[in-house]
Amino acid sequence: MSISLLLDMAASTDPDRVAVVSGESRWTGAELDALAHGGAGAIAASGARSVAYVGTGGALLPLLIFASARAGVPFTPLNYRLSGDKLAELVRRIDAPLVVHDDAYAHAVAGTADLLWTAAEFLDRARTSEPAGAEPDPDAAAVVLFTSGTTSQPKAVELSHNNLVSYITGTVEFASAAPEDVSLICVPPYHVAGVGAALSNLYAGRKMVYLRNFEPQEWIRLVETERVTTATVVPTMLDRIVTGLKQSGSRLPTLRTLAYGGSKVGLPLVRTALELLPEVGFVNAYGLTETSSTIAVLGPDDHRAALIADDDTVAERLGSVGQPVPGIEVQIRDEAGTVLPAGMPGELFVRGPQVSGRYTGIGSVLDAEGWFPTKDLAVLDDGGYLFIHGRSDDTIIRGGENIAPAEIEDVLVEHPAVHEVAVVGVEDAEWGQIIVAVVVAADAGSIPDPEELRAYVRSGLRGSRTPDRVVFRPELPATPTGKILRRELVADLTRETAGA
Repeated sequence: MSISLLLDMAASTDPDRVAVVSGESRWTGAELDALAHGGAGAIAASGARSVAYVGTGGALLPLLIFASARAGVPFTPLNYRLSGDKLAELVRRIDAPLVVHDDAYAHAVAGTADLLWTAAEFLDRARTSEPAGAEPDPDAAAVVLFTSGTTSQPKAVELSHNNLVSYITGTVEFASAAPEDVSLICVPPYHVAGVGAALSNLYAGRKMVYLRNFEPQEWIRLVETERVTTATVVPTMLDRIVTGLKQSGSRLPTLRTLAYGGSKVGLPLVRTALELLPEVGFVNAYGLTETSSTIAVLGPDDHRAALIADDDTVAERLGSVGQPVPGIEVQIRDEAGTVLPAGMPGELFVRGPQVSGRYTGIGSVLDAEGWFPTKDLAVLDDGGYLFIHGRSDDTIIRGGENIAPAEIEDVLVEHPAVHEVAVVGVEDAEWGQIIVAVVVAADAGSIPDPEELRAYVRSGLRGSRTPDRVVFRPELPATPTGKILRRELVADLTRETAGA
C-alpha cells in the first residue's frame, strides 16, 4: 500500500475541509489532492529518480511527500541549516534527484544537482502539469531521512510505504478528528516527526497549521488565533513556550493536547508545564527515525497520576516515555544478547511493521528475527513503562566502570540553581575518562558553587558518579530538535584541558 492512499482517503471523505494552513496558503483536502496529482506529473516528466527538498516546509511538505509518492520516487527533506558543502555532500548520496528549494536557500544548493526548482516553480508546475501516477512497491522507500549525525556520519534511513502506512494506521483512527480540531506543527520538515505529523493529521482529518520558523510568542499567538487544539514540540521549544506563557499570562484555552519529544526533557520543566497548563493533556512521545516516528507514549493520565503520586514507582514514571504503541514489541538485552527482566538496564531492541532498520548503501540491520538495535540504553519497570537512559555511545568509562550520563543528569537538573545540564566523558591519563558536568545556571547572573553541585550529586548517587569537574556555559550546543551535541562539548573541554 502506498502512502498516497492516505491522501486519497482523506480527500474523498471530506474534500472541502481545510487541510493545510501555512502563511497565506489555505488548502482544502481536494486542493491538496489536485496539487499532489499535478506535482506527480511534474516529477515524472522531469525524469528524476528521487526528490529532495531544502526549505522550512509549511504546506509544501505534505504536497511534496504525496506528489513524490504518486510519482513512485522517494522523498528526502534535507536540513536547511547545513552549509552549502554539507548539503552538496548529502545531495550526492541521493539517486538522480530533483532538488526543490525555498528562495532563501538558492545559493546553498547552487550546483548540487542538475535539476533545481524553486518552491514557486514546483507549485506552478503542479498546477499546470498533467497528472501522472505510479504504483510503487510497498516495500520500496517512500521517504529517506538523514540522521542528525550527532555521534557519527549521517546515515540515510529508508522508510518504506509499508513502514509509514503501518505506523499511521496502527496509531491513528481514520477521520477521527472533530470539526474544530486544529494541529499546530513547528517541527522541522527534515525530522521524522515532521513527516509523521503531516501523514497522521491528514489521515485523522485534522486541520494542520504550520509555523515554519519557531518563535515562542508567535507560537502562542497562533494557538490563540487559529484555536489550536493539539501541538507537538521539542524540549527546547517547550522551555521557551513555558517562559513565554509566564510572561504573557496566557493559558491557551483551546489547547487540549501538547506532545513533546525528540530528546530528553528535564523533569522540573515537565512539572512546571503541567502546573502552568492544568487543563492540557501532555504526551511524551518517544521514537527514532528508523522506527517511522513514535514507538512509545506516556499519555495525559499517566502524566497527571505521576505528578501527584505518593507511590515512588508511579511518581518516577513521569521520567519515562510510557508504554509501547500498538504493534510494537520491545526487549532489553545485555551485551551478550540475553533478554533481561524488568528492572535490569541494557540496550533497547524493538520490532514491528513500522520499524525499518534499513539504510541506503548499508542495507538492513535487523537481526534474523526482525529486531532493531536502537543503541539506546533503557530499562522497563514492572508495569511495562520504558525509561531511556541515553545512547550507548555516550557511556562514560571511568576507571573501568560504565556510567550512563543520564543518571547524573537526572539528579543535577533537580538542583534549584541548575536550568540545564549535560554530562560527558573527557579523556584522562589516570582514569581513562573523567566525568564533566556542563551546567547552564538557572540564574545567569548567579553561578552556583561547583562543590555544592558535586556534593548534591554525591548525596543522591554513589561516589563514583560524582562529577570530577563542573563547568558552566550560557547554553548547551544542540540540534534544532533539542539533541545535545555532546561531541562539541567533549571537543571544547578537551581543548581547554590541553590548553591548561
